[in-house]
Amino acid sequence: MTSKVKQIHDFGQSIWLDFIDRKVILSGELKKLIEEDGVRGVTSNPAIFEKAISSSTDYDADIADLSKGDKTNEQIFFALAVEDIRQACDLLSNVYNEEEVVGADGYVSLEVSPFLAEDTHATIDQARELWKAVGKDNVMIKIPGTESGLISIRTAISEGININVTLLFSLDRYEAVAEAYISGLEERVANNLPVDRVSSVASFFLSRIDILVDPLLDQNGLGELKGEVAIASAKLAYQIYKRVFSTDRWKRLAEKGAVPQRLLWASTSNKNPAFKDTRYVEALIGPDTVNTIPLETLEAYRDHGTPASRLEDNLETAEGIMERIDDAGIDMGAVTKQLEEEGIEKFIVPFRKLLDAIGKQKDDAKKFFGTSPI
Repeated sequence: MTSKVKQIHDFGQSIWLDFIDRKVILSGELKKLIEEDGVRGVTSNPAIFEKAISSSTDYDADIADLSKGDKTNEQIFFALAVEDIRQACDLLSNVYNEEEVVGADGYVSLEVSPFLAEDTHATIDQARELWKAVGKDNVMIKIPGTESGLISIRTAISEGININVTLLFSLDRYEAVAEAYISGLEERVANNLPVDRVSSVASFFLSRIDILVDPLLDQNGLGELKGEVAIASAKLAYQIYKRVFSTDRWKRLAEKGAVPQRLLWASTSNKNPAFKDTRYVEALIGPDTVNTIPLETLEAYRDHGTPASRLEDNLETAEGIMERIDDAGIDMGAVTKQLEEEGIEKFIVPFRKLLDAIGKQKDDAKKFFGTSPI
């Protein structure tokens, strides 16, 4: 019997795994997820790597070896991460190279340092470095979709770097990100460079929206809308996607082989026990989209998911929800700005913790090597 997770692909949506560590790669578990559940990509972030490196001994030997030189803690981290990403890219190379959809899937994402979220030039410099370090056609470099990140995104696309735009919460910012992608491709065309192997996704974060908005709904007599705002926002974002990537401007790029920047649903593990644990997967299955889900959510969906295309169901209801929120005086612009700032901080905290852990191991290794006979 075909896995319920794999059946989602029948409705035009790709499932990516929002998790990576050495164990899932080397044990064969990722290979099994690709073959049996139809996983078609992998995403990572600083919090995922912090958990992977700090909670296991799988990286200790490499950290000790890398500590022999003069690398910083951050340089050691990226050396470890790049190796994991390269191995995952190899496991997904067959998906990436499928004849009928070359380059549609099979990507593995690696994020720039969260410390650079508001630094345009440093972000693009590190994106170039990581792109070169991984050296795989099916890697995506993750850049936050902050206002300062828009220039970095456009520049990276113009240079042929695949980009996963992360931390998107607002419809306006999503449209600006799509504009940056298209403009970057147009710059390549103007410079007589190919656009047919450049790819990008725009990662729209879901559960965090509801976590912040739901208490505001209660305060404004709209408690019946709890748990609905993120899904409504996502459905409206998809309508923007369809509009932006059907214009004559886009068609001129498509004629040269350009592929749309797909929407990717992120932060899809339900954090409210009052709702079904697979709700952000169930509600947003639809054509030409991606859903990146944690391992536990994937396992839950495999057990009791109900695959069906629902992304364009009840669009009028989604519009009505956003109108009622606005009428109640809830400022979604302020909400999404707060979410963006908190999102950056939620990556900075584990990244700093990770670097501190690497620093401790590095110091321990140097003490060991310093006392060892030559």
